[in-house]
Amino acid sequence: MDKRIIIAGGGTGGHIFPAIAIANALRKIEPQTEILFVGANGKMEMEKVPQAGYVIEGLDIAGFNRSSLIKNIGLPFKLIKSLVQVRGIFKRFRPDAVIGVGGYSSFPVLRFAQSKGIPSFIHESNSFAGKANIMLGRKATRVFVASDGMEKFFPAAKITVSGNPVRANIANSGLSREEGIRFFGLDPAKKTVLSIGGSLGAKSINESLDKAIDEFGLNNLQLIWQTGKPYAARGKERAAGRPDVWVSDFINQMEYAYAAADLVISRSGAMAIAELCVTKKAAVFVPFPYAAEDHQTANAQSLVNKGAGILIPDREALEKLVPAVVSLSKDETKQESLKRQIGMLAVANADEKIATEILKHIG
Repeated sequence: MDKRIIIAGGGTGGHIFPAIAIANALRKIEPQTEILFVGANGKMEMEKVPQAGYVIEGLDIAGFNRSSLIKNIGLPFKLIKSLVQVRGIFKRFRPDAVIGVGGYSSFPVLRFAQSKGIPSFIHESNSFAGKANIMLGRKATRVFVASDGMEKFFPAAKITVSGNPVRANIANSGLSREEGIRFFGLDPAKKTVLSIGGSLGAKSINESLDKAIDEFGLNNLQLIWQTGKPYAARGKERAAGRPDVWVSDFINQMEYAYAAADLVISRSGAMAIAELCVTKKAAVFVPFPYAAEDHQTANAQSLVNKGAGILIPDREALEKLVPAVVSLSKDETKQESLKRQIGMLAVANADEKIATEILKHIG
């Protein structure tokens, strides 16, 4: 009988793209599998999941707002409403299993599945588990994690170390550097810097590039700059009349961006790191300082300790980020060493590992 699986979660690309990778792997192993995504209305999964060819239903739910307590007044009502919506989704779709990838829409879906005895699976991409996942992990069928040492968050017997799933178009890309650079209309003779501040953009990275934009041209570098929506207009304004700067709020075809890049500026979320490991890129990391338990700094520091990355603290980015990139662009030995070390940490088949294990558990 064909399997019916719900994949719940989202909020950022770091949750959505691994979820799509898992869905693709499930379909590859068992093409008849029916998959339904459940996300949060108004969040980017409502756009990105249909683009990937899957159906998604949205919940009216919001996360806890740490910066404005007054905005949390309606939370209990939203949670109750989302649970009613989840009940309706389960009644219509009748899932054999549920997978949670993080983001607050995954909580009511997995909690409901567990209350009904439906197999539930969690993918925790970070080295520091989120609170919702820790609560759900006690009753989960399996918990897939990216790295060792997660027993402090989840029951040891339920953990499978799978690594983080990377989108197939990135993991299996056969694009050359020249193809990547031509895609952006840039010059193959110049070293190319790719700046990716996460799917929503990164304020400190954007402001650092804005302030020192002339340094790229002066040092014979060109820039592919993903700004995120909030900084898009300002970024386009700064790039006007500069043939060596390409700007967009979002890059849909990231495989071309990685192919083009000689150096990368990035946040240090788990998924960004997984992609940089697979694509073997020399990277300068600017960790997002407000991530839960400052896990992005821990992620980046772990790479630095292995000689696989350079770390610039967020508060120092304005002064130090662009000079660090320019300096690295002139040091071929350092670039090669960083590429070699980060490439050794790559896990190319995490999506297949996760999909195989899930299908095994649901017969």
